[in-house]
Amino acid sequence: MDLVFFGIQGSGKGTQAKTLAEELGYYIFEAGGELRKIKASGTELGDLIKNYIDNGELVPFEIIMKVVNEAVASIPADQKILFDGIPRDEDQMKAFDQILTDSGREFRCVHILLDKDDALERIKGRAEKEGRADDADQEKVLRRMDLFVEKTMPVIEIYESAGKVIEIDGKGSVEEIYTRIKEAVIA
Repeated sequence: MDLVFFGIQGSGKGTQAKTLAEELGYYIFEAGGELRKIKASGTELGDLIKNYIDNGELVPFEIIMKVVNEAVASIPADQKILFDGIPRDEDQMKAFDQILTDSGREFRCVHILLDKDDALERIKGRAEKEGRADDADQEKVLRRMDLFVEKTMPVIEIYESAGKVIEIDGKGSVEEIYTRIKEAVIA
């Protein structure tokens, strides 16, 4: 069964997704990473994506869903996928659900819970330690957090009402959080 990871900016979902994917053999589809690859490609599409990302805006629905559809179609049916950063809003959710249904894939969601203040502290530390440009601009970080609450939380709530969400406490060390996720996913 495939997994969809959710968490507010700074929740550590990217780190946790990579570790889980490596240990349990998931192919990781990280929407932001895919878009950054295309952004750096120097193509017309890359320049278009660059504009959205650099302004702290969400990349349009059609572009993202095309990338997701092509990725899912290229992955063998017996290869588990871990989705990170998709779906981000209800329109994406409907298209995402359809893509997975059409591909005969089932999924569960993992939501790493972390409040905004704790997330901001993590991001601040990450920006200083790793020099991540997308974390250094506090205004853009807050905008992405607001978008998560406004657009993505309703998606999580819909999946929760369908019984598809595993909630994980996002406080503690990377190892403690990983242990919670692994135990919940394997259960």
